[in-house]
Amino acid sequence: MGALGVAHEDRLTRRDFDRVRELVREQCGIQLGPDKHTMVEVRLKRRLRALGHATYTDYCAHLFESRSKAELVSLIDVITTNKTDFFRESNHFDFLTERVLPELNRRAAPMLIWSAACSSGEEPYTMAMVLSEFAEKHESFRFSILATDISTEVLERAETAVYTKQVVEPISASMQRKYLMRSRDRSNDRVRIVPELRSKVEFRRLNFMDEAYGLPVAPQVIFCRNALIYFDRVTQESIVRKLIRELEPGGYLFIGHSETLSQMDLPVTAVASTIYRKI
Repeated sequence: MGALGVAHEDRLTRRDFDRVRELVREQCGIQLGPDKHTMVEVRLKRRLRALGHATYTDYCAHLFESRSKAELVSLIDVITTNKTDFFRESNHFDFLTERVLPELNRRAAPMLIWSAACSSGEEPYTMAMVLSEFAEKHESFRFSILATDISTEVLERAETAVYTKQVVEPISASMQRKYLMRSRDRSNDRVRIVPELRSKVEFRRLNFMDEAYGLPVAPQVIFCRNALIYFDRVTQESIVRKLIRELEPGGYLFIGHSETLSQMDLPVTAVASTIYRKI
């Protein structure tokens, strides 16, 4: 207690912060710098409340002594960053529509596109809208979408496919009318992706640190955007190699605008800014 009888606010100690960030690095490769101390403290507060721990010290004792796999998953859920938007980096979807889809439409087999690090679903549902628009004009075109993330929490949100009207603002008015369901209650600001679109997307948990990703079918297109920035250079190259291993020869890899594959010896060639093709 302080002099006035008020308990000092519990804080995450430097030692426990270092232990947590090393555990996160070991389990999912994400690098948390020293500047992330406050962010980790704030996010871990959710786990303290969920488990009924009074202090960060108690929580960390539980985390490291129990080695609970369920709690490890929950830890990763609260720590991983999940920033995403509909039609984010829209030039990628223009390239997809104008160059990639006409090319892939010449093949007989259905197209598979993989949204790696899909977060709460905005990216794969954007893909589904873009591909559905193309399919309307090309009746033989068929597709499916695989969407993966390490966070079970965001995957659950993605599968519900419910978003606020503010979140769906980047979607054009015509696409909103076609692909979103609105509540009859005008005070409800939430919308939901239509069932036809939801049925095109399969969500699955995947850890980039797994030795192999083991997709049953090779995708023709992979989007792995704004995820590599959370890993060190060596881990980035390891992840990209595994992604390319899954990609069909001649397939396309899209990365985020702040990311680069320069100085990596990879079997790809750049075809546009942040867009690569497997050799």
